[in-house]
Amino acid sequence: MIMLQATFFSLPVVWHNALVTLLTFVYVFSVPPLMDYLVTNHGLPRDISRKITHICAGSAIVFLPLFIDGHWSQYLNITVFAVWTILLIQKGLFAADDDQAVKTMTRTGDKRELLKGTLYFVLVAMLCGTLYYKTFEGVLAMAVLGWGDGLAPIIGTRYGKMKYRILSDKSVEGSLAFLVGSAAAGLFFVSLIVPEAFDAGKILLIALIAMAVEGMSPKEVDNLTIPAAVILAAQFL
Repeated sequence: MIMLQATFFSLPVVWHNALVTLLTFVYVFSVPPLMDYLVTNHGLPRDISRKITHICAGSAIVFLPLFIDGHWSQYLNITVFAVWTILLIQKGLFAADDDQAVKTMTRTGDKRELLKGTLYFVLVAMLCGTLYYKTFEGVLAMAVLGWGDGLAPIIGTRYGKMKYRILSDKSVEGSLAFLVGSAAAGLFFVSLIVPEAFDAGKILLIALIAMAVEGMSPKEVDNLTIPAAVILAAQFL
């Protein structure tokens, strides 16, 4: 017999999933103001702020286990990313230099950066929340993109001494941080969201493949190449 998941306060499924969606909005939209405060008042570097925001956005999948499946409203999980898609386009074209998103999500303060890697990120998040909803490859792609690609430049920029260049400047230390972050996040989020698909060896191997792809990818484009590599590897391994 199929057991139905219990809803919050015995609500209808659509309202339960709408409430979970609201929680994701509170979480995601609390990050830019916090980063703005730290950048403006405590001198947090823009590149660190940008990558902390990146990691936090990738970690929004932590709410996926709360969504009840089998109802169209499960796809409300991408609503926050759909809203950010619209905001990023608007801000990338028209925002002022002191806009919160420009200050916390760009490397240089150029609003047009929002139309590149940051926009690619939210588009990938929507793909993973629909076509790859609660699948091994979708969860792992977001975990690797969020944590691996978030930690790599933070460590590489500040502690990277062994440099290499393929299509852009990288460091061995940054690539190792990518591997560790990807593997740890992948193990955690897959076990949390799709425990039936948990395979530690496969996760570690895909994290290694993703590290190699990140090392060869140009800046900005890696928000597309990394999840593509993870999804393809997950399907063929």
